[in-house]
Amino acid sequence: MITDSEIRQNGMKALIENLGLVEAERFITLLRREPFDYTEWRRGLWKGKSVRELSNEAMRFRREKP
Repeated sequence: MITDSEIRQNGMKALIENLGLVEAERFITLLRREPFDYTEWRRGLWKGKSVRELSNEAMRFRREKP
């Protein structure tokens, strides 16, 4: 298990790598500004998609990612 500090560092690294520094900061600001229920958000994230569809999307993403 990793520490809370490592989770924060890894999370920021992932955000910056995927969004860039400015957009990562905007993302954090948006989360802090608005009430956000992560659990509720996750419940609806892939609603209506089968495991096969999700797997196909994940494989397609992995092939296309440089």
